[in-house]
Amino acid sequence: MKDLNIKPTKGFFIGAEEEWEEVAPGLTRQVMGYDGQIMLVKAKFDTGAVGQTHRHYHSQVTYVESGEFEMTIDGETRILRQGDSFYVLPWLWHGCVCTKPGILVDVFSPSREDFLGMELRQSEPDQEI
Repeated sequence: MKDLNIKPTKGFFIGAEEEWEEVAPGLTRQVMGYDGQIMLVKAKFDTGAVGQTHRHYHSQVTYVESGEFEMTIDGETRILRQGDSFYVLPWLWHGCVCTKPGILVDVFSPSREDFLGMELRQSEPDQEI
């Protein structure tokens, strides 16, 4: 894996002091901390908000802090609620629909450079990234 040259963030993030970025209708996110290897993000969903089906080269693990989500990973759909989690291997298609308003806490490795305004690497799964 090539170094992303991302400068580490500050040590403490106080949720009430951090801004939320609008991503899509009914969906906002708060990037909470990162360096080039790892990133923590909170995503707040209103009922009916959609996390569009997508894929990326990052590993992702997500914890359901609150709410209810219809989550699809690689063609399999499950209902996830507070206290549940999921893991997405790099390059697997995944997305969700929020059925009860809530928050997902995402961890990405390496960091999502596209969340920082950098270009997302578009290498295909069989190529070195």
